[in-house]
Parts: sequence; C-alpha cells; structure tokens
Amino acid sequence: MTDTLNSTQQKFTALILAADRASGDPVAQYAGVACKAFAPVGGIPMILRVIDALSTCDLVDSIMLCGPPQSKLDDCPSLKKRIDSGELMWLSNQNSPSRSAEHGLNHLPVNTPVFLTTADHALLTPDIVEYFLAESLRSSSDATVGLITNTLMTDTFPGTKRTVFHLRDGGICGCNLFTFNPQGRALIKFWRTVEDLRKQPWRLIAHLVNPGIVLSYVFRRLSLEKALDMLAAKSGVRVSPVLMSDARAGIDVDKVEDLLLAESILGKPFPSSAQH
Repeated sequence: MTDTLNSTQQKFTALILAADRASGDPVAQYAGVACKAFAPVGGIPMILRVIDALSTCDLVDSIMLCGPPQSKLDDCPSLKKRIDSGELMWLSNQNSPSRSAEHGLNHLPVNTPVFLTTADHALLTPDIVEYFLAESLRSSSDATVGLITNTLMTDTFPGTKRTVFHLRDGGICGCNLFTFNPQGRALIKFWRTVEDLRKQPWRLIAHLVNPGIVLSYVFRRLSLEKALDMLAAKSGVRVSPVLMSDARAGIDVDKVEDLLLAESILGKPFPSSAQH
C-alpha cells in the first residue's frame, strides 16, 4: 500500500463523529431525542441515514462510530442493534471533536486510509460519498477536504445560511468530508491545537498565520491554494480540496433551521443534473 491516496485498490474505514458538542443541544431538544444524531429526518434518525449512505459505498469497507455515549444508545434501538451485531464498531466519544477523531484514529491500524464525516450529515448519499472518495484517491496529497462554492449553495437552496470563507476565488463552504492517509493523520493534532485556542482568537491567529495573511483574507486577496499552502506549512500535511457539485454535500444540521431545511429538501425531487 502506498503512502498516498492514489491507489485504486484502497478502501476506506469510515469514522463518524456522533456525539453532541455540549449538553442541551437545541436540535436534540427540538426533536425530543437523547442526542442530536438521533433527530429524525424523513422519519429516520440522521445517524442511520449517514450509516446507510456509507454502507452502500464500494470504497468503504468498515464503519466506526465515535459516540454517542453508551448511556444514550438504548434511546436508538436500531443503532444499538447494528452495533451489537458487529455491523459497526463503536467507541466512546471524547470531550471535543478533534479529540474524538484522534481517539478513533488511534484504534485503527496506522496504514488504514480513513474517511471522516459527521452524524449530522443528514442528506449524505452514496453518490456523494463515492464521488468524494474517488476524487480523493486520485490525489497525491496526505489528506483531502470536501468543499463547495457558496454560489452553488445559494443557487440550489436560496436563503440558506452556511459558514462561508471569503477567498479570492469566491466564497467556499465546508462539507464535513475528509480523508487521511498515514501522514495526513498529523492534521488531527493540528486541529486539536486550533480547537484549544478557539476561545483566544488573537493567540489563534498568531499561531496560524502572520498579519499579512490576515489582511489578505480580510481584503479577499487570499486564494484557496495559498490558504492550503499555509496549512501545509503549519501542520506538515499537504491537503487537496475536492470541489463537490451536489449542493446537499454542504448541508449539515447544526441548528433547528438546518433540520427544517433538511426535511424540506428531502421532501422534494432533487435535480438529476446536481447528482453525481
């Protein structure tokens, strides 16, 4: 097995982060469920939608969940049944997303290519997963990240509000889709450092970039290529972007409004031209 993600023989272990960031999650409270991952979309818990999308993808050979806490598994009997049957691996979550990701990776052989996503990716489809992983395998980088243009998001779902990174190339949104080869796993440690500094923004900025880069971003002169070069310089990990063409890849359920949006999208035919 090579050290890059470009071998067509490789398959991925999927790692799903499935714990709430904090107690009292508003989506969980709105849906009346024990944790956000159990909130139903189209009558099916989000976490099962994600698992089903991964289970039918030829490039995924196993699935590991990090979370929800064991104490909550009885609240989703269909999920617990899958775990008990051995269909899924389960680990307890840690106290932050980056630490949960690191915990999951530490339980996988170091040469295992890993696909990371989240349990609130309610509109994930097998086609989205297959496209992202196939493109990742064509990359020679240590890691890949799924991205989508804000233009595509707003054209497809007018009025939707996503977190947008304003770059020289245009607005870009994240998709909660990542792959890592053995060298790429170092990016998780970098993520943990960023997470630890998130409540100290100036220390975070000083750690990540120099003032010139900050100004480039503020004035929208920072390109995606330059941003990823900066990330590689700081983390030691070369990351390639995978631009997605299905706008559903950019929808995750962070807020009650997102849950309602996912329900509305699921209730309508999706244009075939937008699917892979």
